[in-house]
Amino acid sequence: MRSLRHFDLNLLLVFEVLMHERHVTRAAETLHLSQPALSHALKRLRESLDDPLLVRTEKGMQPTPRALALLPVVQQVLAMLRQGFAPPAMFSPANSTRRFTLATTDYFEEVMYPLFLSQLLAYAPGISFSIELITPDMLSEGLEQRQIDMVVGLDSQSALPSGVIQTPWMDEELVCLVATHNDRVGDALDIAQFAQQLHVELADISGLRPSNIDSCLVQHGLTRRVISKNLNYIAAARVVALTEAIMTLPRQMAERFVAMLPVRLVEPPKELPTLKMTLIQHGLYANDPANVWLYRVLNEFANDFRRSGNPDAH
Repeated sequence: MRSLRHFDLNLLLVFEVLMHERHVTRAAETLHLSQPALSHALKRLRESLDDPLLVRTEKGMQPTPRALALLPVVQQVLAMLRQGFAPPAMFSPANSTRRFTLATTDYFEEVMYPLFLSQLLAYAPGISFSIELITPDMLSEGLEQRQIDMVVGLDSQSALPSGVIQTPWMDEELVCLVATHNDRVGDALDIAQFAQQLHVELADISGLRPSNIDSCLVQHGLTRRVISKNLNYIAAARVVALTEAIMTLPRQMAERFVAMLPVRLVEPPKELPTLKMTLIQHGLYANDPANVWLYRVLNEFANDFRRSGNPDAH
């Protein structure tokens, strides 16, 4: 036989079927080939292996000793190839005990995650989750090394580490929060009034880019003074409740604080961008059945969440 480098591996399929059928016409039908094409393939097999392989006898086509010796080897190789090329097994949430790790914003964790988890547990009782902060390391090594499965809720980013896939997930309206005792601010702010206020904001743990709000103000020739950068919304809201500062945050989070603290909602400038939340995963694992399932259920949840408009529905 010539070097394997010059051997057409498609001929292994032809050999296997010929050995089973021992008839050129039937083998051609099984392989959906014309008889001349099958005869040509058999000729190539014989030339490559330097053996007739099948010989016509009074009992029909019979395999040579070389063909009989090759058959189990070829069957084993083809079985391994079929197994290797078969699509991965579907992920079964009902039977899985998989623990997923999500890096999220505290907006997702507070407003959406409890409902998301409670809905999943109804049909995937063995699944569990760990929640982590979104950090630069999580967006690079964390995703690549599969320390986390997905980043959920981060505002759309223009620059991300190589190999990372970002897809739109959910948009949320922004509002301002002020203390109820703050009589310097009415029910709405224009962009100039907005820039003049003292501000509280969340620290950019991801470290990827300047605040969308600051970028918007710069486009209008404005800047603002931030007196406090906090790691979570509740601490920031408590600062607002005790000072003259304002805070800009997603509406559904702000409505929670109105029920908890002496604060009220204020309509923000129309120029402010909406919060464009995304799902981020690594391309290495995007086709993994478990990741495919997680990505799908997060998107289904987002669609239901938008339709209901009530995070405590269901």
